[in-house]
Amino acid sequence: MRNIFHKKGKILLLALVLLAGAGILAFNENDKYFQIAKNMDIFAAFYRELNTYYVDDLSPEKVMHKGIEAMLEETDPYTDFVPEENLDDLKFMATGKYGGVGASINTNGDTTVITDIYEGSPMHRAGVKPGDLLLSLDGKPTKGMDQEEISRLLKGAPGTSLDMVLQNPMTGKDVTKKIVREEINVMPVSYSGMVNNDIGYIKMVQFTENSGAQVQMAFEKLKQQQPAMNGVILDLRGNPGGLLDEAVAVSNIFIDKNKLIVSTKGKVKNWDREYKTPQAPVDMNIPLVVLTNRSSASASEIVAGAVQDLDRGVVIGQRSFGKGLVQTTRPLPYNAKLKVTTAKYYTPSGRCIQAIDYSHRNEEGEVDYVPDSMRRAFTTVAGRKVKDGGGIEPDDQVEPVFLSQVAITLLRRQYIFDYATQYYYAHPKVQDAGTFEMTEDDFSDFLRFLDGKDYSYKTHSEEALESFESTARKEKYYDAVSKEFEALQLKMKHDKKQDLLKNKTEIKRLLEEEIMNRYYLQKGRIEKSLAWDNEVNEAVKVLHAPDRYHHLLQ
Repeated sequence: MRNIFHKKGKILLLALVLLAGAGILAFNENDKYFQIAKNMDIFAAFYRELNTYYVDDLSPEKVMHKGIEAMLEETDPYTDFVPEENLDDLKFMATGKYGGVGASINTNGDTTVITDIYEGSPMHRAGVKPGDLLLSLDGKPTKGMDQEEISRLLKGAPGTSLDMVLQNPMTGKDVTKKIVREEINVMPVSYSGMVNNDIGYIKMVQFTENSGAQVQMAFEKLKQQQPAMNGVILDLRGNPGGLLDEAVAVSNIFIDKNKLIVSTKGKVKNWDREYKTPQAPVDMNIPLVVLTNRSSASASEIVAGAVQDLDRGVVIGQRSFGKGLVQTTRPLPYNAKLKVTTAKYYTPSGRCIQAIDYSHRNEEGEVDYVPDSMRRAFTTVAGRKVKDGGGIEPDDQVEPVFLSQVAITLLRRQYIFDYATQYYYAHPKVQDAGTFEMTEDDFSDFLRFLDGKDYSYKTHSEEALESFESTARKEKYYDAVSKEFEALQLKMKHDKKQDLLKNKTEIKRLLEEEIMNRYYLQKGRIEKSLAWDNEVNEAVKVLHAPDRYHHLLQ
């Protein structure tokens, strides 16, 4: 950003001359354009004086970035300044592609472990396994590096090589590998397959370039494998969205030609648009369920909203995130970009599902959710009532499942991950992901694996009790209730071993998913999880009951 504000000063001066020539400066101070020019002039003069006379040297780039960040605080979190060095992140959001080796890592203290391998990637072909320890990159020890730095070193231009030293977690043997980076394409469809032999299932993780084509290919392959397919589940849970055009393309697979999917409206009226399905659908009759949760956002909500408003299918799960804002990138000097919210989008019924109102802030500058009392009702094609201002509400609500405290602790401490690695090396072959189950002996082995390991934790009740004790001591009430407090504390004290047995089913499921990731990578993890997925099971029930399916659409 060197000299950027020297240039801006010239631009500002030229703008003021042009404005003066047009007579705009004769307008009163309430005129918006005069206010912009006036305050830009003050800003430029302020920085010039500060830079000239402040006792210490100020970094122009640092100071200006602070100014940009302060301006962005007045906008929504999706409006952002993207410097040239971060353009790859912007590209990845649009394309799902980046230069790298195709692996995810986790750094805990001085240890960095490979956690996931992308199928077909350079790391996969080189025989690297989840659980392998990463010791060095191009001769630089990973010990002492933070996770962000290691991730940055793993990425790079396709065609460049990377020397790494890995260690087998079981034998402790070191091995050196030369990995050539490639363009890694994170596929928008992470899994597709059949559930209960007659229901198709497609898991989408993002809306990047060619997402519509990828979903269509997955759907057509399922139809080819099972011509008698009785329904399809499109899983958009945890999908943060992406490209609006791809949301239209995905919708068009199931929705007839020339149907309105979404419209956008913003300050620049020439940019307002209606997006309709451009071609004939692949299948507009097969029963369809779309799964959503609190992390389904943006393009995911466009698809779910269109399916719901046009009564094309049933939405099942939890209310979606509620992001009804559209971003556009604008070029800035020195190859930087401004990612700016330029419009709101509206589903076919005319509702905007934006949940947080960023245009109104309280005295502290905080924003809040649109209150239920302000949410307006709209109607679907069949006359069903739907509301704006709070995401997509499912037609069939399924309560989310939350993990127990002991399970969360086992995941955080990497004990489930480490045991899966141990299991993999002890069992060269297992059943396929759909039929694999841990035996009672396997679970007992896991309990022995935990012997001597610290997986203690505090329940929410124990934390509340500690807070009460602290407050009672400060207010000098503790002595009067100490006996009762200690008795209650004793009753609430949990037994770690009993917690493991109490939550055995949940822990076994987490173990089985992680173990399947060792043998079949991400697809194995997803396939294993389908058997006990509440939302998927509910979707299957609805698709197997035509009367109920049609009742939800009435």
